[in-house]
Amino acid sequence: MKKLILFLFMVSLITSCKNEQKEEQPVKQEQVQDSLPPINDDVLETAVIYEANIRDYSPEGTLDAFTKDVPKLKNLGVKIIWVMPIYPISMKKRKATADKSIEDIKDPEEKKKYLGSYYAIQDYSAVNDDYGTIEDFDELVQTAHENGMYVILDWVANHTGWDHPWLKEHPEYYTKDKNGEITEPINPETGEKWGWTDVADLNYENPALREAMRDEMMFWINHDIDGFRCDVAGNVPTDFWEKTVKQMKKIKPIFMLAESEDRDLFEQAFDMGYNWEGYHIMNSIALGKATAKTWDNYMKKVDSTYQEDDILMNFVTNHDENSWSGTVAERLGDASETMLALTYTIPGMPLIYNGQEYDMNKRLKFFEKDTIPKTKGKVYPLAVKLGKLKNTNPALNGGKNDASYTRLKTSDEEKILAFKRAKEGNEVYYIANFTAKPVTFTVDLTGDFNDYINRGDFSLKADQEIQFQPWEYKILTNK
Repeated sequence: MKKLILFLFMVSLITSCKNEQKEEQPVKQEQVQDSLPPINDDVLETAVIYEANIRDYSPEGTLDAFTKDVPKLKNLGVKIIWVMPIYPISMKKRKATADKSIEDIKDPEEKKKYLGSYYAIQDYSAVNDDYGTIEDFDELVQTAHENGMYVILDWVANHTGWDHPWLKEHPEYYTKDKNGEITEPINPETGEKWGWTDVADLNYENPALREAMRDEMMFWINHDIDGFRCDVAGNVPTDFWEKTVKQMKKIKPIFMLAESEDRDLFEQAFDMGYNWEGYHIMNSIALGKATAKTWDNYMKKVDSTYQEDDILMNFVTNHDENSWSGTVAERLGDASETMLALTYTIPGMPLIYNGQEYDMNKRLKFFEKDTIPKTKGKVYPLAVKLGKLKNTNPALNGGKNDASYTRLKTSDEEKILAFKRAKEGNEVYYIANFTAKPVTFTVDLTGDFNDYINRGDFSLKADQEIQFQPWEYKILTNK
């Protein structure tokens, strides 16, 4: 009898414990959700964005390997993680090199190393087996949210790979040439093919395609992502983006990044676009083909072209530029650090492409497995400092309510760039020699300041001459 009573007591205790665990679980989830409010304009003011190439981020090339490092990104001031395409890649016409398809490779063993372009999508609502599972992706998103970061997913709406199911099930979704054959994407300005032979162009004149593409994007919104980075966004009709974004925002607030600087995309669909022109000017300055005055004129153009709530993403590299145009060191040389600091101090949001923080000085293979370095050099501590300043000083606010930008007069406008950012009584100054030779100059600025990068004091008197070494720069904050 005693054994029976004891047995019933233990069953009751176990049941009670299980019920308590069930009751506790929703509370824990609620606490996690409450710890990260939906993405909003305040977040965008101070954010650094990080581009994650899952294939090349780690030797494993998996979602899990990247997720383990997500908490470390906080050291860099990262608030938004842009995950490059994680979908299965089409096999048919898969790129092996810039000018060869997988069909051109005859050796079966050699074929195995060619993984194709991330942007030749076979299935929009699946995860590439090489990277892991959709549950692994969900864990990445949850880990990011728990660490105060948002996740946006790379989206390729302009085209699919050649073995996407739509080609057989819905050929009417695709653009056809005069012979009725589905075609690769065409440059709308020239009417010529881009050379993207591994993808088939989608036809947005078909309303059914628009609905199907919207549904595919909704699938990922339901996996709790916080928005999208949209590949060649300007090649997709703007009204598709506007309508689709409006529908997605009914589910949750999202952040939209366009691979474009087209002004029209900012009206209703996108929050941020690429600062392509600024990027190319920085490269030209490093080569001695443009000057500080060139940059000054560009900033005037930005001020007159874009509205106050438009955001540009500032960068010295990304996945395309690294693989096809060269590393930061190849393109910018001794100007690399000066231009990196510029991307954090001008209006907008700075980008870090994975590996950049580790002084990556190699071009990652675009169609094969590669791996970024993980040894900290000069860039990592600098990125930590710049990220902290971007996160904490309102004078570097770069979102829809950004800080003011004022060009400061110098005695050599062609060689010296100097400007002031200010907001809410906070001030940040950027002064740089944009040449490969020493320059002696004066700047229209007086007072006592903090030399932020060098952790010291810096004072200027009226008409005081200063000498900067080649590519020397200073970031000053008010005391």
